[in-house]
Amino acid sequence: MTTDTIPLWKDAAPGALGSAPTDIPTLTRHAAANPNGATMLIVPGGGYCSLTGHEGAGFAPWFTQRGITSFVLTYRLASNGYRHPCMMLDVLRAMRLVRHLARKEGRDPSRAGIIGCSAGGHLASTALTHYDAGRPGGDDPVERESARPDLGVLCYPVISCGTSAAHAGSMDNLLGPNPPADLAWQMSTETQVTPQTPPTFLWHTLEDPVVSVENSMLFANALRRASVPFALHVFEKGGHGLGMLPGSPPWTVCLEGWLRERKFV
Repeated sequence: MTTDTIPLWKDAAPGALGSAPTDIPTLTRHAAANPNGATMLIVPGGGYCSLTGHEGAGFAPWFTQRGITSFVLTYRLASNGYRHPCMMLDVLRAMRLVRHLARKEGRDPSRAGIIGCSAGGHLASTALTHYDAGRPGGDDPVERESARPDLGVLCYPVISCGTSAAHAGSMDNLLGPNPPADLAWQMSTETQVTPQTPPTFLWHTLEDPVVSVENSMLFANALRRASVPFALHVFEKGGHGLGMLPGSPPWTVCLEGWLRERKFV
């Protein structure tokens, strides 16, 4: 499996505070040996203050072994001085760039998905609900692409900002303390689901002590009300941040079948 790293923007990212590596959001490509034309954008968690490696590069082999070219997003963080909307700008630009590269390199631009864990699941759910169709007449060919993922996978995601289910640390890092009520509502992604939200696979554990399972249930119920196809798997046992580590629930078995139904594998 070969890798290379690509900046999201040729010039400084919007809102950049400097030119250090922490100011430059990137994609790290993990090429599949036998590509099937599908692409997955991987968004690691870390509470919007760090990036958890086993939820990023640690996921890539599972996808590339199934023919899915993968890109791991390194996005800007609160620990380096960033707040919303910088993280959202990064993930939406990443989706556009993934689709642009798919079109340029002979993959299928209509099979570009996103997966995220914990706070990365919140950022992935932001892409699922805050995307736009692109700017067809723009000078930048990447900006002409749609930022809408074709499907989403949310692993023990942070979803809510304004309910008892909210993960206060992630939301403080994203929005700052005591954000305006309208901003908290906008970034509670279950409130932004529409019939145009992409099909979504969610999983969580019932006993997650860090991010309540209520987050996944809120998003799943919003999808149900909007008649959006979804799968929700709640496993009784297991802590938070398990990813694909040994001992994690058998969620990847469920995911593989779901991806097969959607022609991603």
